[in-house]
Amino acid sequence: MARIVLITGAAGGIGRRLVKRFFLLGDTVFAQDLSETGLDEIIAECSDRPSRVYKVVADITQAAALSEALNTVVATHGTVDVLIANAGGASSPTVRQTTIDSWRHDVDLNLNGTMHTVQAVLQGMIAKGQGNIVAIGSVNAILALGHPAYSAAKAGLISYVRSLAAEFGRAGIRANIILPGTVRTPTWRERLTRNPAVFDQLIKWYPLGRIVEPDDIAEAAIFLASDAAAAITGVALPVDCGLLAANRLMASELTLEDF
Repeated sequence: MARIVLITGAAGGIGRRLVKRFFLLGDTVFAQDLSETGLDEIIAECSDRPSRVYKVVADITQAAALSEALNTVVATHGTVDVLIANAGGASSPTVRQTTIDSWRHDVDLNLNGTMHTVQAVLQGMIAKGQGNIVAIGSVNAILALGHPAYSAAKAGLISYVRSLAAEFGRAGIRANIILPGTVRTPTWRERLTRNPAVFDQLIKWYPLGRIVEPDDIAEAAIFLASDAAAAITGVALPVDCGLLAANRLMASELTLEDF
């Protein structure tokens, strides 16, 4: 049965793939982003079939404005069945570069913004007696890989998702979080301009010998939001080409010389 899926950060590299994949499954998609131009591009990309993608132009850090924008589409098309809380971003890369303002920005966007989004859809899910929440976190929640405010916020998301799973499971709501490793998205464009070999340098850390693609994240989200994952809730799922499983370079030096 077709669902109504809210995807935040829909105009970004991962967000676009999420929108397209859920759309191709036959779902109606509420695509949220600050960039109305980006959302218009996504809708145009889905124009080869009857349009089931609707814009939600709003800032997730502004709870009241987000709820108002979402209520506009909900009133016409129905309440949200699946939330993919994908919106996020990072600013200051090191502790020394982190300021009070940049810390607040990253925590507000990555942690508080997700909470605002959940709050906007939760009562509708409770009323239906079912719902799925999938947050997009980061391996930065587990390892110190830079961007400390972003990392702290993503770590907070794991705890928040587990709280949702524990409290609302009896209401038919599941909540899980995906932890991506390095994902090949347009956000790397500037870094690639400075260093075209950056991905080749990064893959040495990944046991699968590659980095994550946006479709890898989309497929994991589709699974977690599906009936195939009906018994899965409160899980932090790495989608990281093995980064959290092992330090491949250290292992090769310690025990796997011929690996």
